[in-house]
Amino acid sequence: MSREGDYGKWTISSSDESEEEKPKVDKPSTSSLPLAGQGAANEPRYTCSEARRAAHRRKMAPVKFSGTESASAVSPPKRQKSSSQEDLGWCLSSSDDELQPETQQKQPGKVEVKEEKGSSSPQGHTAERTGNHGPPVRHRLKEEEEDEYKTSGECQDIWDMVNKGNPFQFYLTRVSGIKPKYNCGALHIRDILSPLFGTLVSSAQFNYCFDVDWLVKQYPPEFRNKPILLVHGDKREAKAHLHAEAKPYENISLCQAKLDIAFGTHHTKMMLLLYEEGLRVVIHTANLIHADWHQKTQGIWLSPLYPRIVHGTHGPGESPTHFKADLVSYLMAYNAPPLKGWIDTIQEHDLSETNVYLIGSTPGRFQGDQKDNWGHFRLRKLLREHTSPIPKAEAWPIVGQFSSIGSMGTDESKWLCSEFKESLLTLGKDGRTLGKSTAPLHLIYPSVENVRTSLEGYPAGGSLPYSIQTAEKQNWLHSYFHKWSAETSGRSSAMPHIKTYMRPSPDFSSIAWFLVTSANLSKAAWGALEKNGAQLMIRSYELGVLFLPSVFKMGCNHRFLLQGLDSFKVRQKFFSGSQELMASFPVPYDLPPELYGSKDDTTLLAASEEDLKHLLMKIKDHSLQYGLYLNVKKTKTLTTRPISDIIINGEKTEVVKNFV
Repeated sequence: MSREGDYGKWTISSSDESEEEKPKVDKPSTSSLPLAGQGAANEPRYTCSEARRAAHRRKMAPVKFSGTESASAVSPPKRQKSSSQEDLGWCLSSSDDELQPETQQKQPGKVEVKEEKGSSSPQGHTAERTGNHGPPVRHRLKEEEEDEYKTSGECQDIWDMVNKGNPFQFYLTRVSGIKPKYNCGALHIRDILSPLFGTLVSSAQFNYCFDVDWLVKQYPPEFRNKPILLVHGDKREAKAHLHAEAKPYENISLCQAKLDIAFGTHHTKMMLLLYEEGLRVVIHTANLIHADWHQKTQGIWLSPLYPRIVHGTHGPGESPTHFKADLVSYLMAYNAPPLKGWIDTIQEHDLSETNVYLIGSTPGRFQGDQKDNWGHFRLRKLLREHTSPIPKAEAWPIVGQFSSIGSMGTDESKWLCSEFKESLLTLGKDGRTLGKSTAPLHLIYPSVENVRTSLEGYPAGGSLPYSIQTAEKQNWLHSYFHKWSAETSGRSSAMPHIKTYMRPSPDFSSIAWFLVTSANLSKAAWGALEKNGAQLMIRSYELGVLFLPSVFKMGCNHRFLLQGLDSFKVRQKFFSGSQELMASFPVPYDLPPELYGSKDDTTLLAASEEDLKHLLMKIKDHSLQYGLYLNVKKTKTLTTRPISDIIINGEKTEVVKNFV
């Protein structure tokens, strides 16, 4: 269904996800298991939320009309530019990164598999395998069977692009269906795994969602037999299904991340790539499935190629940002033997050229100085120690952009505008804001119109989850929402799965800092204080990198265009080739963001006639509480099959074949 408030409309579908609801540990949900029989062909083969699964089913089996009715009546139209300032609201559905562990399950299947227990060395063969080598024989989607992507684009040479002096090494993924000029400077996963970047020895893939068959095909043929470690958070049926997917590949082993706190997920997205020539770290925002690398906006940070430390030389190979120590600490937090070999490998390499800070979240309850190691307290500490106070800082807004929303309490003071906003407001040791801050807060989350006119159409909403239970408890949040617009990168029609946070100037021409991360807007991802502020509780694994002007001012190999002493200048065009503009920061979407409109129609989506009637009556009754009345004469119904009349206050609603 959809709902409408003072700040626009939003689409809602029911969900089992809610932080307040306790999981039923004795009976795992099967809502996300692949269906048996005929329906199985329309089910994704990987662990994902019910929202993504439903979107996948709709895409694979769209509604078909008979007779004179046309399928175009419900097909999303091609995107057209609109000058309207009153676009539609926001999409809600079950959460990708906050589902109960019990609802993240997959087909059980009687498959005997072994999780890797012992320590494995990235340099050699992994300790335990999941089965015999050889790809499975199965039906593949046509779009995935076709080798639709070539490593070298017509308008660029990947190697030159990565090594031509880009100081930030921040990239977007390629998007199918946009103008070629907006992919000149973007990367595909096949670029990252290309031999151009090095002779691969082994790799580790940290992620939430895996399509193993698809992932293997992204490696060059000469590297497909190299050891691959998949670090995941799946449990029970989902874990068994992932093992079954990996079993045909002898070179793939798995490592399960411990999730001891309810509703937590392994949401980190990172690649560790060991080459004969060195080591590379890639931190990004995309799941390891075809859809996330096809028509979505995703972010990537690509590290330099780290050389091996020559035996006998002095120095630990640490960077000014302490990236090496922080990465080792993050991996040690897993307490997983399969990662011991990767920790040793990192210790053996020189990471001194890193110019970003690592910000991670790991599940647990942290007190004292440990609070500053993770989540939004980690961000607060870095901003306090490595930025400087800015005059009239209260006028500098905060921008948060994300693809999922969690429970934040009954009002803004419970978390968002208290502890979380305080962390993002921090600038220098004397920059802490006391009491309620007046700094504007802009939250960018795609509207219904954004989704409808996107490259994927409505199925894109499956990757923008927000549960109905949560939304109904925090109506106060709606006034902060802003639309997605990315003309600067040519990605207004590519729905964002990227997550970013930053502190722009009042005129949005510069930024004090920029963060790209896997962390959505949720307490599960960022952490929430407990015990009167003495303890920080985090449910999930997350990872991101923070860009600070102070680090880049220390560099001597590049010329950096900084706005004053404490901020980056914002690049006007993301893919600008100007050497002068290369030093300004490439924000991937348009600034300033545009607030949701308030005069839009409401669209209700229901799976059955009964549900639709229930939703209409619920909207009618809720509106009356505020002196608003449902205009039955302007209420229209579009269906995919005949239904009986819907009567409201004695008046019949009109049934139409399309919405104009």
